[in-house]
This record gives sequence, C-alpha cells and structure tokens, in this order.
Amino acid sequence: MRTTAKPLWGVVFASAVLLAVSGGSRVVHGQAEHVRWDIVSLDFTTTPATASAGGVAFASARNPNTLKIKLTGSGTFVSPASGAPTGAVTGGGKWETFNGAVSTGKGTYVVTRLASWEFASLQTPGVIDTIGSNAVNGNAVLRIQYSDGSKGTLGIGCHGPGAPPGIVEGIIATKDFVTYWDAEAPSPGVDKNRTGFHIE
Repeated sequence: MRTTAKPLWGVVFASAVLLAVSGGSRVVHGQAEHVRWDIVSLDFTTTPATASAGGVAFASARNPNTLKIKLTGSGTFVSPASGAPTGAVTGGGKWETFNGAVSTGKGTYVVTRLASWEFASLQTPGVIDTIGSNAVNGNAVLRIQYSDGSKGTLGIGCHGPGAPPGIVEGIIATKDFVTYWDAEAPSPGVDKNRTGFHIE
C-alpha cells in the first residue's frame, strides 16, 4: 500500500490484463508462496496511518474514458515455485461499473484462478498494519467471475514502503471485452486506491 506520493507507473499489458513487473528476490527461494491480497483501507487519523482490510479502488477504461469500475475485495492464493497459473485461490469482493456518474451495474465477484504473481520486495515499516505481518510489494493477476455472468481479470499492484520503481499502486481490471486500463492513483490523505500483499 502507498500512503503519499503518486505511484510510479509500469506499463505491461498483454492479452487480458497485465501489470508492471519488477525484479526482486523471493522471500523463500524454490518454494510455493502463500499470499494474502487486499484492497486496503487507510486511516489517516493515526500516526502513522493504519491499514486494514475493506478498502475501495477505481480504474477507468479508454474509448471512452467515462467508463469506470469500482472494486472492493480480499483473498488468498498459493503461487507455485514454478510460477505456473493455479486454481489454489480464495476470495472476491464487490463491483460496480459507471458511465460518468451513472451506475451501469453492480454485484459481487469471485476469484477463480491465479494467472501470475511477481514478488518485488519486503516492505519497510511505514504504516500500522492490522492485516498481518510480512507485508510485501509486487503484483498479481487474477481470473475472476462476476455475478452477472461476465468474466474478467483483476490486476493488483502494491507499491508500498521500500518498493522498487515501476509498480502501479491500485487495481486494473477487465470485464468481458471492456478493459479498465488506467488505475486511479491514490491521493495523500484520501482513503481509496490502495492495495496490499502479505506472505502468510
């Protein structure tokens, strides 16, 4: 999760949904990683800010850019040592789509598969973390099923304290053919558009 500055944008987007990839050594070499992901809520009334589950994040499409998606959510996945996709996933959340200020649909979604996970770095201390220990930076791409029958992908990027350059902070998504390419950037003091990963 990121607390203040604008995120550093990495641009990697292939077939369905893709996120910036940054290098780093894994927490445990040659073993599967058990990871929790969250769209994070950040309470700025404490010093330092307090991170907890239950946040909200937005991303926008292009052509036209009035199309927007709002997501909540959390879950877990097991990333094999091979880095191959896997169905060892849990979780989901709520979604709502917009055209301008007009809501065009809403419901829930469930995660059905891990497409990719890239560990970047351990986070340095920076927030009061109520979610767990072993906070890390990186990105993940998840396959998801929406409650209205549509399918898509959820891309999650965490550029928290101590992250190397190039990781988007926030979410991007697809819903059928609509591509919500542009993650809405987190703003200082505003509780939205932040994410987190924890190695379990």
